[in-house]
Amino acid sequence: MKKEKSCGVIVIKRENEEFKILLLEHQKGHISYPKGHVEENETEEETALREVKEETNLDVKLISGFRKVITYSPKENVLKDVVYFLGSPLNEEVIVQEEEIKSFKWVSFKEAFDLVTHDDDKMLLNEVISYLNDFSY
Repeated sequence: MKKEKSCGVIVIKRENEEFKILLLEHQKGHISYPKGHVEENETEEETALREVKEETNLDVKLISGFRKVITYSPKENVLKDVVYFLGSPLNEEVIVQEEEIKSFKWVSFKEAFDLVTHDDDKMLLNEVISYLNDFSY
């Protein structure tokens, strides 16, 4: 079985006392969080920050203490780990990487549950909410 690894960031910001989360609609049709493949000699954090920058133009500050791994099989004989971090944007202007990303939205956590495509992404959102409830952001 072939192993693959990607890293990404669940990007959140506060807007009028409510958290908003960044969702990306990918060219392949699914709605998810920014992520991508680890390149040679990169740490997980470096990959995650690079991928967010490439896909959205956002510079992100990672919020310490949050690291979740999702494992799934994208195709036969491939097992993929995706490591997610939590982060907040340091700049506001989102410019999507048109080759991979169709559009983006900042949405409430409730809206995100309805919009994300995969159940693993809904589970991750629950993890984020739980983490934020235990953490003074």
